[in-house]
Amino acid sequence: MDNNRIFRRVGVILALFLLTISIGVPLLLIFWQSVYPDGQWDWMAPIRTITGHHLSGVLLNSVWLGICVVAVTTLLALPLAWMMAKTRMGEHRWVDVILMIPFMTPPYIGSMGWILFMQKGGYLQQWLPSSAGWSELFFSFWGMVLIMSLHLFPFLYLLLRDALIRIGGNLEEAGAVHGARAGYRFRRIILPLLLSSYGMGIMLVFVKTIAEFGTPATFGRKIGYYVMTSEIHKYISSWPIDFGKATSLASVLLSVCLVMWYMQSAMSRKFTYRLVGGKGQRSKRYSLRGGAGWLCGVYLAILLILSIGIPYFSIIAASTMKLRGSGIAFDNLTLDHYKELLSWGSVSMKAIGNSLGLSLAASTVAVIIGTGFALAIGRSSSFMQRVIDLFSLLPNTVPGIVMVVGLILFWNSPWMPVTLYNTYGMVVLTYVVLFLPYTVQYVKSSFTQIDGTLFQAGQVFGGKPLYILRRILIPLILPGMLAGWMMTFTIATRELVGSLLILPPSMQTSATYIFAQFEQGQVSLGMAMAVVTVGMTVLMLLGIELLNSKRKWNAS
Repeated sequence: MDNNRIFRRVGVILALFLLTISIGVPLLLIFWQSVYPDGQWDWMAPIRTITGHHLSGVLLNSVWLGICVVAVTTLLALPLAWMMAKTRMGEHRWVDVILMIPFMTPPYIGSMGWILFMQKGGYLQQWLPSSAGWSELFFSFWGMVLIMSLHLFPFLYLLLRDALIRIGGNLEEAGAVHGARAGYRFRRIILPLLLSSYGMGIMLVFVKTIAEFGTPATFGRKIGYYVMTSEIHKYISSWPIDFGKATSLASVLLSVCLVMWYMQSAMSRKFTYRLVGGKGQRSKRYSLRGGAGWLCGVYLAILLILSIGIPYFSIIAASTMKLRGSGIAFDNLTLDHYKELLSWGSVSMKAIGNSLGLSLAASTVAVIIGTGFALAIGRSSSFMQRVIDLFSLLPNTVPGIVMVVGLILFWNSPWMPVTLYNTYGMVVLTYVVLFLPYTVQYVKSSFTQIDGTLFQAGQVFGGKPLYILRRILIPLILPGMLAGWMMTFTIATRELVGSLLILPPSMQTSATYIFAQFEQGQVSLGMAMAVVTVGMTVLMLLGIELLNSKRKWNAS
């Protein structure tokens, strides 16, 4: 057996071991804890917990919220995807960049922005006193659906737009030649070809909705609408702590997500078609003239105002006000909140330092481990490689709060020789596990695009495995590693639910600081922290992107 095969097998075994103890065992412990309460085997315990404590309504609330968000997200994303893929509006590439802002904004910050804008005495009522009725209508279940949909619709939009571009115009032209009208062509040609991408999109939107904690904890609690994640957090964080009920709820939530994942997989297998072949194809572009062009422009402007304009206006305005009750006026603006926030040695500066330190450590560890997993997966040719691929993607399918509960059960077990719980290492480990799929997917995508003949050429010219790794493999997958690092760092700096559950006592991050300030009524300080955190993240990403483009320029 040659050295390469031995290294590959050792890598696969090591990857399986790490994934088992970091993801597999914690998830199994959730099921085990839920069916083995009080030291006795009881298969019906999770169901009894749901029905016996009036929690069935909470489960239905989560599922109904997920269904409604999927429906509204579709209404927002599908027309925009069609406009950007099938009309000349697609030439405005800046729209795609702008539309990523709401997706990259932490959901709880966006919902806080909406609360400040629409609440009684909020910014809207200061401008339009007659809008008091709108406020009552907004603070309802449908207001919550709107906030979550405006946060998630860019994700579905990008999936549908890419799918529509791949469909091309040849099939539509064939339908038109045979006399099919526009509605018929959309229903019988476009819609079936979109089903696979749409199924993937709504599955992820549904899972992200029922797994979301920030918006239910801020807006949902204000309107009295409770979901599974808020109840799990309550049982873990409030006295008396009840892990039995928390794991029962988590196991039910996990089961719902797995059922959704199975339904999406079945739908993808049935409705997947080969749209990209060796032949070139041109995309059919519709012209937008007169009223149609104006209608599309107004639709895009309304989407941008609702998803970006209103939340960010509220956040920035709140962070610069002396007194919130005095309204928006020049003599009521101040930068004192930023001075207090950024004063050396303050609690807020320590929170920023903690966030940056944890995110740097987690993203660095994630990129090292994730690169190893991606190389072990390779092109998923063997069964074991496909198992590693599945396990490495699991944290992206499982709700974050469920994954955190599993990690607490595992790393706080009395039989563990080393307990990480309540330590700095536990926070880093949780961030790594939650965001590992991003690094794995980015590096795997770069690796699978490399032609194997490059490695064979290196071997022919006498290159040792380490030399080929250093001079051929690493430089070629470096963009994927950098993208994975950036994504992990960005999301880790704003991570809320894991931080609330596992941070050691007296330790805060920027996300928990914002949440605590909002809870204590110090809204201006919390919003100032939100502006600083988002600003730092954007500046760091722009800097890395600049360095990356400079490296490409020098390489060319």
